[in-house]
Amino acid sequence: MPSVVGLLEEHELAARRRVDGLREEADRIQAELAAAEQEWQEWVIARRRVGTVLDPDGGSIADEEAASGPRDADARSVPGQAAKAKSQVPVWREGLAWSVLSVDYQRILQSLADRHRLHQGPLTCQEMAVAFGLDAVPAKVEALRSKAKRLVARGWLAERQPGRFTLAQGPAGQGGAS
Repeated sequence: MPSVVGLLEEHELAARRRVDGLREEADRIQAELAAAEQEWQEWVIARRRVGTVLDPDGGSIADEEAASGPRDADARSVPGQAAKAKSQVPVWREGLAWSVLSVDYQRILQSLADRHRLHQGPLTCQEMAVAFGLDAVPAKVEALRSKAKRLVARGWLAERQPGRFTLAQGPAGQGGAS
């Protein structure tokens, strides 16, 4: 007759093997999802570029900037560089470059990377707004907070104290590689 402890160990081993197998499958699916998202984004970019080239007005950048509304102007982080429309924030994983993110998200990461490098600690969204030369009005601060929270949810940033953001452990180890 087998011992109770022996039976428990068998069940524990079987459960651990199942968990390990599911983790491997989840990692594989996550990698496959990231590759599919990247391919999708490349097709979106290609379609936009072709649409711009085939535009009867010639698709000049000046025309696009003149046609953009006030919300589009707020989305710009650097004059002349518009953020990707409805940009996707992929889940951070080892080796994923910052360049997969829109310019606005890259600016947030770069400012926090600079603070990390100088050992200055976390930033609030209000401090980010001021650092980016934005008016620290609620609309601008909340837009930054939304982006920062999205970066936290995807593993790029950490929020160890409410409203205070730093680079997450993985992206901080990249040293700003983008």
